[in-house]
Amino acid sequence: MINEKNYLPVSRAEMEARGIRQFDFVYIIGDAYIDHPSFGSAIISRILEAHGYRVGIISQPDWKDKESIAVYGEPRLAFLVSGGNMDSMVNHYTVSKKRRSTDSYTPGGVMGKRPDYAAVVYCNLIRQVYKKTPVIIGGIEASLRRLAHYDYWSNRLKRSILLDSGADLISYGMGERSVVEIADALNAGIAVKDITYIDGTVFRTKDLSGVYDYELLPSFEELTADKRKYAESFYTQYCNTDPFTGKRLAEPYSDHLYVVQNPPSKPLSQTEMDDIYALPYMRSYHPSYEKDGGVPAIAEVKFSLISNRGCFGGCNFCALTFHQGRIVQTRSHESILKEAQDLTREPDFKGYIHDVGGPTADFRQPSCEKQLTKGVCKERQCLFPKPCPNLKADHSDYRTLLRKLREIPGVKKVFIRSGIRFDYVLADRDEGFLKELCEYHVSGQLKVAPEHVSDAVLAKMGKPSHEVYVRFADRYRRINEKLGKKQYLVPYLMSSHPGCTMKEAVKLAEFLRDLGYMPEQVQDFYPTPSTLSTCMYYTGIDPRRKEPVYVPVNPHEKALQRALIQYRNPKNYDLVEEALTIAGRTDLIGYEKHCLIRPRKYGQEGRKPAGAGERNPGRNTSGRKSPGNRASAGKASKNGTAGSNSMGSKSAGSKSFGSKSVGSKSAGSILAGRNVQIADHQGGKTQGVKSQNKKTIRNVHKKKS
Repeated sequence: MINEKNYLPVSRAEMEARGIRQFDFVYIIGDAYIDHPSFGSAIISRILEAHGYRVGIISQPDWKDKESIAVYGEPRLAFLVSGGNMDSMVNHYTVSKKRRSTDSYTPGGVMGKRPDYAAVVYCNLIRQVYKKTPVIIGGIEASLRRLAHYDYWSNRLKRSILLDSGADLISYGMGERSVVEIADALNAGIAVKDITYIDGTVFRTKDLSGVYDYELLPSFEELTADKRKYAESFYTQYCNTDPFTGKRLAEPYSDHLYVVQNPPSKPLSQTEMDDIYALPYMRSYHPSYEKDGGVPAIAEVKFSLISNRGCFGGCNFCALTFHQGRIVQTRSHESILKEAQDLTREPDFKGYIHDVGGPTADFRQPSCEKQLTKGVCKERQCLFPKPCPNLKADHSDYRTLLRKLREIPGVKKVFIRSGIRFDYVLADRDEGFLKELCEYHVSGQLKVAPEHVSDAVLAKMGKPSHEVYVRFADRYRRINEKLGKKQYLVPYLMSSHPGCTMKEAVKLAEFLRDLGYMPEQVQDFYPTPSTLSTCMYYTGIDPRRKEPVYVPVNPHEKALQRALIQYRNPKNYDLVEEALTIAGRTDLIGYEKHCLIRPRKYGQEGRKPAGAGERNPGRNTSGRKSPGNRASAGKASKNGTAGSNSMGSKSAGSKSFGSKSVGSKSAGSILAGRNVQIADHQGGKTQGVKSQNKKTIRNVHKKKS
């Protein structure tokens, strides 16, 4: 039986019922309180509890009333603040800056229970009441805004969130190590201003005389004056995200104000990971939310298992490099199997484990053996542009784990939804994993993320060439034929990523034509803090090579590129016709088999055909205004809850004081800014627009066969 006393206190009444007179920490979060290890607030609060600290939760306080954060009085040691499991701006807005209608992290899915820029607002609220109480800020929102960053929603460069929030420290990344070290330091009587030595933290200082072994970044004034300087500064940060090789970074804001980022925390050992997931979570939302219909975000993760964290995939539109890092950390088989056995005893468990994975499901060890002692390579990727010769591509451990899970009594099926890296699968010489995946862990469709078909765009994304996806698709088809199964690949594709001109967008539409279906999900690049792709979007420069990159930033051009992905939708006809005209591909308007759309005759519906008369394919559209505000984990996530590739977690599994992903998928257009161009220049995601004809890849394949 669920007892509220097994949860952490969420009200003054629960605090008093436990006989607690003062909390050590008061934890303010922008989400509903869900005591499940897929949520960072649960992990951080439980790990502090395990170290002997008393923690009270204030969930979604009324930011218009300063008394809402004073319900417990002043904590003995500090306030902890997190905007939630995903960035509050991604949570609130589509990529076209339109307000979302629901919030999966709020009871009943109600929108509007947290403010924009929630972490900053909550900290400022605390400072109105408690002037000197230490404030520690963490979570995905703080982690990815820890230094100067481009803010897409205001379309400007912003200072470190540490300054705008008035907090004393940032705990960035996966904060289990740093938050305990901070707690122990405060408990030992060390003043918060003197806690400057903990890895995985960011602090402010008036001078650098007490800071050692640091690299000085350009000043904020320089960054705002010169986008090239920002690109250089961002790449320096990118090259210092490894816990073994990363340097301390100092960012000046004046002669008497500096923000200093300490190196990232060291990765957790397998034993430490097991200990964290063995804490006494209730695995659900607080019972007080039942009257509101519960919290939607729990649905996707309730019967899923987290087996790893970190990702060496290195996609440029994903913020995992800045948050979880590139070194993969795993739980033991025993830890995961125990949790799976616990799931089978849940009254509403139907025999299906929804996922076994993490940022990338099939990563079960570091990419090479040197990483746990020497770190990852600063300027080389493990899989891009081709797998590194030192890459250890081996699925044997993951296959063994999945076999053990399949054998648990009461388990009917084990799915893999958090995604596999098809290039990593191909790098493994043993085809056994893919065969078992097709035989036991796919239900009709396997979703993978090639993202695009143009190698020029894929290079900007940090993704393998299209030829790699073609080889994987062929192997997948061949294995399913041998198994006698009709199972299909569903590719996630992205429009409007930096580097994607109209020419590349048309090429993507032609790929979909040849594939034979229109995707129901449209993914439009979403510029979120701390990704290489967002840096390209803001600066028009690829920070890796310091070379110009074409950016489709104009909202109308983005709408054209997005419409091409769903060219069969009648609502998109005018946009598709215009896009083809601009791209000089009117050969795709006609009745032949290769054409995307049929021509319209004059007079039909009282309109001229697109491209006739007043239309000018080369016109400047930079004066257009953005219509206004994003679909994430998050992503809404590939898995179906709010939670991204960035920002916002890949699934509801993102953490506050340490989040899973960072990214979100969404449809829509972006800010006005640059001209529509069709030159051959050198691609975040969002919730899809559903097609009217409800065409699925399975039905299309059946029809074609």
